[in-house]
Amino acid sequence: MPAISYSELKRQYELNGPQRTVRHLSEAIRTKALRPEDFSLTDLAEALVPNGRDWVRFITPGRKSSMDVINIMEGVVDTSSFSNITGQLVFSAFLDEYRSPDFMFSALVKEIPTNFPDGEKIPGVGGLGNVSEQVDEGQPYQQFGVSEDYIETPAPKKYGFIVPVTREAIAFDRTNLVLKRARDGGYYAGYRKEVAIIDTFIGKTASSDNTKYKWKGTSYAPYQLTTPWINQKASNELTDYTDIDNALQLFADMTDPNTSLPILVTPTHLFVEPVNTYAARRIVNSAEIRQGAVSATVPLTLSANPVDNYTIVASAVLAARHASTAGGDTSIATKTWYLGDPKRAFAYMVNWGLETMQAPPNSEAEFTSDIVARFKVSERGTPAVLDPRYMVKSLVA
Repeated sequence: MPAISYSELKRQYELNGPQRTVRHLSEAIRTKALRPEDFSLTDLAEALVPNGRDWVRFITPGRKSSMDVINIMEGVVDTSSFSNITGQLVFSAFLDEYRSPDFMFSALVKEIPTNFPDGEKIPGVGGLGNVSEQVDEGQPYQQFGVSEDYIETPAPKKYGFIVPVTREAIAFDRTNLVLKRARDGGYYAGYRKEVAIIDTFIGKTASSDNTKYKWKGTSYAPYQLTTPWINQKASNELTDYTDIDNALQLFADMTDPNTSLPILVTPTHLFVEPVNTYAARRIVNSAEIRQGAVSATVPLTLSANPVDNYTIVASAVLAARHASTAGGDTSIATKTWYLGDPKRAFAYMVNWGLETMQAPPNSEAEFTSDIVARFKVSERGTPAVLDPRYMVKSLVA
């Protein structure tokens, strides 16, 4: 990464003005041409605050002189450009950890914007079956979707926190400390979202409706052993391709509740606990299957591996949520695994996505707590079950 010339930055600030300078730096941070760690809060303040060198001297204990005080006290110090760039640094550091590759389930669930703060009623259409038939001359076409069908999603919840930039952080150049707070906050915000999505994914029993599938006014656990759909298979430990086939047979028998026609499901992902990682890889990645040769009269049969190339997701958080009994489903045994299409089964309903807000400069917090700038990061959303018929859950017992 290129080193930042703060003397050049100050010159560009004076030539181009604060808006263009801030916009240029913000774009460099957004595109990762510059990293948050490339910056120094002290040097940024000296470059972007008018009389910045005097201002930094003024806020640094033991370095003030009478002339510094006169220069600074002549008017309100404009720290807006410095705060704008610092806000970009904070948000970029937060976002890096929030979108960590560790959070595999979060990356597999589509986000759906919603304007409803208390949950949304998503209408569907109840199909009429094989209505796309021949229409005789002069005869009316069949109407499609006249029966009522809908799901209801849980109410989104708001999450967030504030990252302060203190006088000491600027005076003593504690840039890494500020960025660490932002990164820690981003990681745990992402972790919270991952746990919430997994709890919904596994149908973890809880007091809230987040893990339920609310269809046509009735709440269901997403995985069922009987009607109105069957997408849970008992005694189906993941040991070879036949166990995958057992799950696929449930998909083959899945029908549309309105038309009784088969639902066409193409599974994309295989979800396992870490204890099953190698078993899943062996089953999916095997080059061939050998059968027979149990006796001299039974021939050995070699065939290509019939299992599709599913994406394997092995998550320690999944195992932890299975094992949790605090409000959890204690019937879930270890080695539980899932097959399906998560993007069609689940969603994350979003009132607003990640956003950052900056507190006004020269606020009360600056005087009472030596907090020069504050940045609030927030989001409002919740996971939801869209259609559990696109997932199958297999239990060991």
